[in-house]
Amino acid sequence: MDAEFLALVAMFLITLILGIALGKYIAKVFSGQKTFLDPVLNPVEKFLFKISGIDAEKGMDWKQNMKAMLVVNFFWFLLGMFIFMNQSWLPLNPDQSPNQSPDLAFNTTISFLTNCNLQHYSGETGVSYFGQLYLMFLQFVTAATGMAALAHVFIAFREKTTDNLGNFFSFLLRSTTRILIPISLIIGMILMAEGTPMTFQGKQAMTTLEGKSVEVSTGPVAAFVSIKHLGTNGGGFFGANSAHPLENPTFITNMTEMVAQMLIPFALIFAFGYFIKRRKLAWTIFGVMTIGFFALMAANVAFETAGNPALAKIGADISLGNLEGKEIRIGSAASAYWSIATTVISTGSINSMHDSYMPLSGMNMLLAMMINCFYGGVGVGILNYLVFIILAVFISGLMVGRTPEFLGKKIEAKEMKIAMIIALLHPILILSGTALASYLPEFGAKTLSNPSFHGFSEMLYEFTSASANNGSEFAGLQNGTPFWNISTGIVMILARFLPIIGPVAIAGHLAAKKFIPETSGTLKTDTPTFGLITLMIILLVAALAFFPALTLGPLAEYFSAIHQ
Repeated sequence: MDAEFLALVAMFLITLILGIALGKYIAKVFSGQKTFLDPVLNPVEKFLFKISGIDAEKGMDWKQNMKAMLVVNFFWFLLGMFIFMNQSWLPLNPDQSPNQSPDLAFNTTISFLTNCNLQHYSGETGVSYFGQLYLMFLQFVTAATGMAALAHVFIAFREKTTDNLGNFFSFLLRSTTRILIPISLIIGMILMAEGTPMTFQGKQAMTTLEGKSVEVSTGPVAAFVSIKHLGTNGGGFFGANSAHPLENPTFITNMTEMVAQMLIPFALIFAFGYFIKRRKLAWTIFGVMTIGFFALMAANVAFETAGNPALAKIGADISLGNLEGKEIRIGSAASAYWSIATTVISTGSINSMHDSYMPLSGMNMLLAMMINCFYGGVGVGILNYLVFIILAVFISGLMVGRTPEFLGKKIEAKEMKIAMIIALLHPILILSGTALASYLPEFGAKTLSNPSFHGFSEMLYEFTSASANNGSEFAGLQNGTPFWNISTGIVMILARFLPIIGPVAIAGHLAAKKFIPETSGTLKTDTPTFGLITLMIILLVAALAFFPALTLGPLAEYFSAIHQ
């Protein structure tokens, strides 16, 4: 067990060291400075912009950039709907995967388009290789979309007064070619070396430990899994996701995938500090996020390594922890670490079944997604955190009698209104969706595999995962129905694009304002005190919004279990 804990510490430290270095590199990419990839990629990017007719040097304001984002995403949506509704006759379909129904195609396309990857189809049996390649493409460009949106915010807070926030298409392409593709290649080669398949053959004959010959699906798995984690996408090539032995064959691949999914969220925090030349602010933000992550992660590791007391009462050996739904080769500690990393970062991939965790562990996974700003997804994690910074600056300014300012710009009514709308959108989508499913038993209750409190948690988890752009699930829910496909699809659309547009709009409004130099009366936002205030506001909003729902689900399940 000591070795397991050391491995967890090593994963976090490795990610932090790599994240700092990558953050410095990302800041150079976004600011247009020279990098070692320029000689190779500059001609490629110029050619792509030339044939597309895009002037990458043309600066745009926040509205023009957001319009560009929505238009290109709508095109990818239409293409995805066509592919998944017609995949039976499209190429690269050796296993004869059937066409998806319109509602399932809608959910599948929206799910990957929004960086959520909530999969209501069964992995390798529900999508052809051609469809998997398109999903892989979406995993690149949706991650790049989040990074491009964040780059606009970087510029807004670096420049004293401007309405030019750069060019969305330029940031989108550079994020893909200079960051996502090179790192994905490295991760993919590590996975291939450890046994992850990379082929276009169909099912292959394999021999089990019992000596039986079985047909096992393979495919371009290594490439798919690398961007799945690096881009905090989380969509599995196989239905079992990274609990599948071909997606995650060894402890080395488990560590690699863990580091990969946390790498860019870490790096973007430090990139922000390097870009606007305020590294102390970046460390303050990172510190707040890390406190939240450690609190949830340490609790889950403790709950899962302690094992299930109900099994101990009947004489079972629980010395290895709660192993229900977990791989013995990975262990309870590493699985618990992953369960919080994947929900706090919004990756949503799994190396164990979340539905089988202890009740309070499930609650912590829900809280990680409900808070949705401790590291968060690629790009959008800091955008979500920015909303709480705006709220904290305004509240702190009122408390001490100072004009609310952040990085030399006054926070006024317009910015506060946008921040409040975005802060309240997340709980509204989660709670209204769960209430609707609970009120309509033919759509909600009848699709549950588990009754009572845990069944409610399954429905709550589904809408929380959809709203947090996460994609993980409590697998006891039978969600491949028109109700779940359409309702979660709508939630994913609203929860993806409005929380991007809102913070970029705030940054655009602030960037256009007159810059105010700091004075002795300026509220410092890069101090531990301000970081603590921001953390308290985050927890207060989460507690007020979600505690009643958590009481009806995981908390009720926990207290009912200990009194049996």
